[in-house]
Amino acid sequence: MVRILSSLALVLLSASLCFAAPLTLKLGHIAEPENPYGQGADYFAKLVKERTNGEVEIKVYPSSQLGNQRDLVEGLTFGTVDMTLTGTAVMGNFVPEVAVFDLPFIFRDVQHAYKALDTVGMELCKKGEARGMITLAIWENGVRHMTNNARPIRKPEDMKGLKFRVMEQPVYIEMMRSLGASPTPMAMSELYTALQKGVIDGQENPLAHIATKRFYEVQKHISLSGHTYAAEPVLISTIAWKKLTPAQQEILRKAAEDTRDWQRQLCRDLEGKFMQTILDSGKSEVNADVDKAAFAEATRGVWDIYIKRFGDSSIKAIQAIQ
Repeated sequence: MVRILSSLALVLLSASLCFAAPLTLKLGHIAEPENPYGQGADYFAKLVKERTNGEVEIKVYPSSQLGNQRDLVEGLTFGTVDMTLTGTAVMGNFVPEVAVFDLPFIFRDVQHAYKALDTVGMELCKKGEARGMITLAIWENGVRHMTNNARPIRKPEDMKGLKFRVMEQPVYIEMMRSLGASPTPMAMSELYTALQKGVIDGQENPLAHIATKRFYEVQKHISLSGHTYAAEPVLISTIAWKKLTPAQQEILRKAAEDTRDWQRQLCRDLEGKFMQTILDSGKSEVNADVDKAAFAEATRGVWDIYIKRFGDSSIKAIQAIQ
């Protein structure tokens, strides 16, 4: 009888191990599911589940379901959020040095941005580990452009007096001030209604957000200023990271890097589609006649503020990349 009971206990133990629940990690972001980095989150979750044989599952919460970007990054530090995708601008509130990637016109083109982020960027992001967040890779959200309801933006003087929504980040606040606009920090979840009701005149975002969040419905003018590039780090809390085995950690890193390459190409592929969505609506006028050199000159003082605080070594390293 003792042997029978012992054998039965071993069978039950084996069964419980075979059917152990997977480790589920919550990943929150503010984009719509059809946004390129929203699709990237789903692709990443698929890779992780496949490569861990279901031992780790990433449950994705899009569209600010778990809070705005600042809430999500704060959640990492407290362990209430396992993972998030967030802009370097928002991450810069916790790791100020990474705001270098949001300086206006710091990149020559997107290929330059990719090389800088995968080298200088990943090194700077290591500073976030002291704040409870580990960067697995840096994805993208595209090049940012100005939209507003007052007039086409062709030169810096056209920005004067306009009330613009910005992320809660000194770089963006100072950039708007340098252009004579009035910066208004606001969560993305509140932005459409604020534009619709005329609480603010305009905002700036990549075409992906302008199209998928339908800002073109409530903005008369879209000006292709390309003033900044929106990098999107993939962050995991150190608390969640320690729940993973070393093998699982390596799988998540590699899946984030593989998704980075897939998602960047997707972002390039979808830009034309997003532009066509905006044009087909007939609700916004798209203006490509923007004096970018004048904008770069007008906003160069923002660089000086960063350099005064952190020095120019990161800027020089970015500029030196070919």
